[in-house]
Amino acid sequence: MDLNKLQTDISNSYNRRFKSVDKRVAHAIDYLNNDLKIQMNDLNLHEIKTVATTILDIETQSLKDDVESLLAQKEIIERSLEKKSEQLQESKYDVFNAIETHIEGEKDALYKLHQIKLQSIDLYDFLSEMVESAIITALEKDKDGDIRETTQEVIKDITFEAIKEGSLNTIRIRKILATILQSAVDIAEATPTKAEDILNATLHGMRSGLVRSIDRFKKRLAYMPIEAKHILIEDYDTIMEDLNQTDTLFSQVVQTQASENSQLIRKLLIDINKDMHYDLEELVHISKETADVMRERFSSFAKTAVKKADTALKSEAAQEAKRMGKQAWAVAKTALGSAIKTAKGAIDKER
Repeated sequence: MDLNKLQTDISNSYNRRFKSVDKRVAHAIDYLNNDLKIQMNDLNLHEIKTVATTILDIETQSLKDDVESLLAQKEIIERSLEKKSEQLQESKYDVFNAIETHIEGEKDALYKLHQIKLQSIDLYDFLSEMVESAIITALEKDKDGDIRETTQEVIKDITFEAIKEGSLNTIRIRKILATILQSAVDIAEATPTKAEDILNATLHGMRSGLVRSIDRFKKRLAYMPIEAKHILIEDYDTIMEDLNQTDTLFSQVVQTQASENSQLIRKLLIDINKDMHYDLEELVHISKETADVMRERFSSFAKTAVKKADTALKSEAAQEAKRMGKQAWAVAKTALGSAIKTAKGAIDKER
């Protein structure tokens, strides 16, 4: 059968005057049966696909056009959002720089202002450069040669500020930790005599910053607004799973960075991570506490979510999913039966 002709015949005869899709499809099938003398049962898979996709294309063309138009608008909005976000960041820099200029000689005020700046700027965009700058400054300023304490403190603050405002999920946390650690590795490779100090301080600082972020999240659970609680419940299982594997996540980030760098760096990172085994117990403890608080506080919301899920199971989409599941089972069973029959036929033939 000429599939192009079949497609053209259906398109030309398709009657849009009928109000319901059911009547329009019935008319198309009747046209095939009566006018073209084609019975659906006699068609092969490709021919039935041509009939179905032709009708689908006609029925959904308007909606397809709407979706394409909305996607184009979405792209424009996303570009605009990105541009405005950059402008917002730049505006923040300008304000802080102006304030810094006018209080340049006042050390206490500058110190406090820099703390506020760290809390107000989105660190993720320039996290790598900031970590490098902080470690290099520590190397230059610490005359006594011991940079561990200051580096650990600054990495703790940067880790905390980078994590605290966003979503507490493994993908985001992993990216932040990996970015910070790789930046430290770059400086360590360029300063081999200080490599162990830099990496030791960085790993301990990252751990402390992560602990502090989770502890802050735990405390905020008590005061979280109702709206946010519902959002949290939607992501409840993911957050609970993430909280139960923060120590594993931390170690995986270290091991990944170790495997991607030189032998010297690899050995240092693996050894430091081993020595931090007991330090990671604090991370495990605070994560478990947070998971317990979340479980306790949101048990009633979780029950509500279950009720909503039960209601959703009665929706049209859920019913369609059930129908498709049964149809998929029927297809599989038919295919399996056909395969068994073919195999049995081949065996009987061999005999």
